[in-house]
Amino acid sequence: MALLKNFAEKAENYLAAAHSSPVFPTRDALATLQTLYEPLPDNPTSDEEILDLLSEKGSPGTVKSTGGRYFGFVNGASLPAAMLAKLMATVWDQNAGLYLMSPVAAMLEEISSAWLIDLLGFPKQTAVGFVTGATMANFTALAAARHRLLEKMGWNVEAKGLFQAPEITVICGEEVHVSILKALNLIGFGRERIIRVPVDDQGRIIAGKIPDTDGPTIICLQAGNVNSGAFDPIGEICRHKKDQVWVHVDGAFGLWAGASPRTRDLVQGIELADSWATDAHKWLNVPYDTGLVFVKDAAALFSAVASSAAYLPEMNKRDPFQFVPEMSREARGIPVWAALKSLGRKGLSELIDAGCAHARRFADGLRTAGHQVLNEVVLNQVLVSFGDGATTLEVIRKIQEEGICWCGGTVWQGQTAMRISISSWATTTKDVDLSLASILRAAEQVRTASKNKRP
Repeated sequence: MALLKNFAEKAENYLAAAHSSPVFPTRDALATLQTLYEPLPDNPTSDEEILDLLSEKGSPGTVKSTGGRYFGFVNGASLPAAMLAKLMATVWDQNAGLYLMSPVAAMLEEISSAWLIDLLGFPKQTAVGFVTGATMANFTALAAARHRLLEKMGWNVEAKGLFQAPEITVICGEEVHVSILKALNLIGFGRERIIRVPVDDQGRIIAGKIPDTDGPTIICLQAGNVNSGAFDPIGEICRHKKDQVWVHVDGAFGLWAGASPRTRDLVQGIELADSWATDAHKWLNVPYDTGLVFVKDAAALFSAVASSAAYLPEMNKRDPFQFVPEMSREARGIPVWAALKSLGRKGLSELIDAGCAHARRFADGLRTAGHQVLNEVVLNQVLVSFGDGATTLEVIRKIQEEGICWCGGTVWQGQTAMRISISSWATTTKDVDLSLASILRAAEQVRTASKNKRP
């Protein structure tokens, strides 16, 4: 089919250029993108013309996170096998909600689930759901927690809702990620009633500051702080939890530390928690969008999110929609299976180790140049300050303008910083060195300009 050949050629050209193109679109590329704004045409447009428009005007307007020098957010690239598997799943056009609608989607979810449970060291009975990302994974896990804790109090929340329900205490650290707060809002717990526990200088929740509670309680912990990469003392907290306490771990990228012997100590005791959330489109390098929710109490998950109707058959096969809030959904298990199959246990471990090594290389180069690295580089995150807030922001602006790499800013415990996040399989030592040179060049330019301005 000529159209598919045309697509393949354009896709190959894009991927080949992604490593040498500016990481963020140029001003000209963004101006070209604006030309796509137009009234809806009266007449049809050919498939070939649409593909040409996307390639000629759309491709230059993309962020090259598929390359090796995008460090702005914790964005993975796409492993070739996972990318092609997603394309194949798109060609198949599967509705992955039911086994009857896609046996291959259901089976590859089931296989991937078993592999993931084994890789991350979770109990074998753990249920796994494939969702859009860590926000939905957090939401789904917290729905399961709400069900089980209220059921223990004699309350059926799915039938009666939250009106007049027994109160559940929710505890988080001061460095809780916004995705947890969003999930808590959606689940009906709100923000203002959450107990926020102090953290240490790396953003780790201080276990001794967690208050004792008598009634049903959810404690939300982190595996990988979004700024520092630090881990809460999950095992210590879980070993002392009471029967009415549900511990949930938000591990959007940090959960993957459990897949490498070199970083496994960071998640020591994590299997004692009750639920976990992570992204596959981060460090597993699966195409967007795929998140994973793990719930030890499978019955609680099913009670919270499963549904039934007269026209929906009951089977002894895996029906993916029974594990997640969505019903009609894409086949997210297919690229996850492909990524795991292509990497294997050894390859995934090496991918995690490489990201951590790149982070240390960045940190060492920045320190050697006299800049302040603010965090203990225990994983894939580096926080650096170039002086005061205004100076740091100006350095970030210059780095982004040059386009060699892309890093973003943050505010870390009151201090403006640049954040470097490494999670792409495509990042090489050469990418790190090129990016480090760009960062140091920008910092020197800002320092010189500031010095010349002084009277």
